[in-house]
Amino acid sequence: MKVLVLAPGTRGDVVPATGLATAFRADGHEVTIVANAEYEHLVTAAGCTHAPIDAPLTPPAGAPGGVRGYLAVLRTYMDRAATAALAAAPGAGIVLTNAISPYGHDIAEALGVPSVEALLQPSEPSADHPPMIFAGRDLGRVGNRIAGRIAARVPTPYDPACARVRAELGLPPESRAAGRRRRRDAGLPVHHGISPAVLPRPADWPADLTLDGYWWGPDAGGLDAELEAFLDAGPAPVVVALGSIPAGQDVVAAALLRSGVRAVVQGMDEVPLDGPDVLRIGEAPHHLLLPRAAAVVHSAGAGTTAAALRAGVPSVPVPVHTDQPFWGRRLAALGAGTAPLPAKGLRPDALAAAIDTARTAQHLRSGAAAVAEALRTEDGTRPLRELVNRAAG
Repeated sequence: MKVLVLAPGTRGDVVPATGLATAFRADGHEVTIVANAEYEHLVTAAGCTHAPIDAPLTPPAGAPGGVRGYLAVLRTYMDRAATAALAAAPGAGIVLTNAISPYGHDIAEALGVPSVEALLQPSEPSADHPPMIFAGRDLGRVGNRIAGRIAARVPTPYDPACARVRAELGLPPESRAAGRRRRRDAGLPVHHGISPAVLPRPADWPADLTLDGYWWGPDAGGLDAELEAFLDAGPAPVVVALGSIPAGQDVVAAALLRSGVRAVVQGMDEVPLDGPDVLRIGEAPHHLLLPRAAAVVHSAGAGTTAAALRAGVPSVPVPVHTDQPFWGRRLAALGAGTAPLPAKGLRPDALAAAIDTARTAQHLRSGAAAVAEALRTEDGTRPLRELVNRAAG
């Protein structure tokens, strides 16, 4: 059976999709993944067909426009992603959608095949947590539920794409929010690539929402020779995987210099950060790199948070937006990370102190190791493998 997996978004959205796809292929299915053009190597390495999205997800450097300009880029990106999904759809026997591709359900409806949500963040309103777009702070049990209901009605950059897809497929007009309610009422399966060891399942969730466990990408490739040599040449370094942060990369550089630690730095190309104790790298497999780190400084996106927990290494979360504050708080609650340091207003002295705590605090190392041990026994792909196999008969 052909499985169509919609994975618009960043690398963190694509890698879990390739993990699921690898499991589906092991059961004899063909898999097509709709993802950004720059992730073709990830998709093809998993043995899948790549349906490219040829549009930028973020505005080019220096582009004017502020929030309005950013939203315009997002709307264009979502529209191109929907076009790629439509082109890849013929012959699909089931469609998997992520958080920003709900038009996949409309495509499945037109094809007369099942669809399922495969999400990396908790989606259903709950008293236990705020919705992801309000994840900067916990609003309390009543506030969280109210905010969750409001968030479900907030217009999104992919609403026009959903409307266009329904029109092109000859389906009756229906808002994205109304379609979501209709499908949820009909028992649409909603699977989360999240471990219950990291996020306990909220008691007020419907029964058809599940926490399956993480969907790890294929363990392909290795560390390059320069990185291996650096890791072997001294004490375990701090890995910095922040990329570009609005607070300013110079703040992070100053904190590293103040800490005096060995560091492996991904991204942060805009500031000078050189010396025998610093190695700048591009992509590297986290399942091989992070277990050899003393601590990981990251933005607390879902993917890097999961990778740090899998490695059993303490985190220093520096959240910027969307789901990152939520996962930063989870790391601290699990005893696997320092208290989050929001990127906005980040100070070198505070970050340096947090790095020192993450490197030296035994309770954080023990907390991270305990979560890693729980993750080691999970097979997060099993529930969706069973669902896909049932759909295939």
